Amino acid sequence: MLLTKDAFGKDFIWGVSTAAYQIEGAHDLDGKGPSIWDIFVQKRNKIFQNHKGDIACDFYNRYIDDLQLMHSLNIRNYRFSIAWSRILPNGIGEVNQSGIDFYNRLINLSLELGITPWVTLYHWDLPHNLEQKGGWTNRDIKDWFSQYVAICVTNFGDRVNHWMVLNEPTVFSAAGYFFGVHAPGKRGIDYFLAAAHHAALSQAEGARIIKSLRNNSIVGTTFSCSHVEPFTNREKDIIAAKKADVLLNRLFIEPLLGMGYPTDEIKALKRIEKYMKPNDEKELSFNMDFIGIQNYTREIIKHALFVPFLRAKIVTAKQRKVEMTAMNWEVYPASMYHVLKKFAAYPNIPPILVTENGAAFPDKVENGGVEDSRRLQYLQQIIQQVHRAKLEGVDVKGYFIWTFLDNFEWAEGYEPRFGLVHVDFQTQKRIVKSSGKWYADFLK
Repeated sequence: MLLTKDAFGKDFIWGVSTAAYQIEGAHDLDGKGPSIWDIFVQKRNKIFQNHKGDIACDFYNRYIDDLQLMHSLNIRNYRFSIAWSRILPNGIGEVNQSGIDFYNRLINLSLELGITPWVTLYHWDLPHNLEQKGGWTNRDIKDWFSQYVAICVTNFGDRVNHWMVLNEPTVFSAAGYFFGVHAPGKRGIDYFLAAAHHAALSQAEGARIIKSLRNNSIVGTTFSCSHVEPFTNREKDIIAAKKADVLLNRLFIEPLLGMGYPTDEIKALKRIEKYMKPNDEKELSFNMDFIGIQNYTREIIKHALFVPFLRAKIVTAKQRKVEMTAMNWEVYPASMYHVLKKFAAYPNIPPILVTENGAAFPDKVENGGVEDSRRLQYLQQIIQQVHRAKLEGVDVKGYFIWTFLDNFEWAEGYEPRFGLVHVDFQTQKRIVKSSGKWYADFLK
């Protein structure tokens, strides 16, 4: 039986999520400085077919039509990010008034349309000038980020009440500073551990600054999460799965909750201590008003002797011959239930919001429309898993679909399409997919 939104109660929050670099375009317009992604996409063979986010969905110029489309689909909560280098072209120093003006227009129109803005302060697009000083590996980033947060809250906090400090610190520190597959493309465990520690410090400090400037603000941060299972019941696979769980799920939430870093399972993680100063452990924790969790799949993990530090590796969906999305992720809706239960089990955990979830499938425009039945079915199944967790006592308060518009999907370029709305990147024409029409009916 399909659920209705009434099953979740009248206060449950339904919305959509986007990110600045993935949709805005206008990469060098109106005084915006370059971000690490503006630089990274210029390197050959880093991005699928050398795609770039220079124009993306051209949301910077088309936000009025896009917000009106969002309103017409009954979506009343919109999570978007602010591009740091649009506000501060060099990351620090002089403020770019044109950037302030753009987000003021975006926020004001959202409110006029009855759409509540949920602002993410950092969604991976670090100003390039700061990366040249070491980026997240430089401890000074805590101060740089603090200045940026204060500017945003001072300028927008009279109308924006809901804030998310960081988007998925595990991903931007690991993919950007350990594996080198995302901007800025650095590789090595020391880069990763420094970036991770400084991100964790900035996460708590950013929240403190928001509260100090706007005490009534509702403040959270977001984590990427995967349900993790061992490949077999062999002890080696079970140990490998526990290590993967530390990196994928525990590394940032536990210090935030005052539990310190989970270093027992992975000896190499103890090296994070060389970046810590007296009082850091206390500085890492903050009582957030909510935690955002972002789940797309589960990971099956097996022991791997030759993988350094972890001795663990993912058994891919392809290897297991299970149904996959266009990202080669397993279609496994129950993963959402399991991560909600896992995070809810922490003592003193605040309420939880699902701040991202969705699926990329190959979409075709036929007869002027897009029938994306697989995505529609996936979203319905996920919502049932959220409801299942809620019925079992998980304090889950909302669900945001990733994403509103097909967009620039980082290293995968424009190939995977997650949107409720199809975008023709040549003409910028928007077509509401059948999943978008379903969501509009669901929210009516």
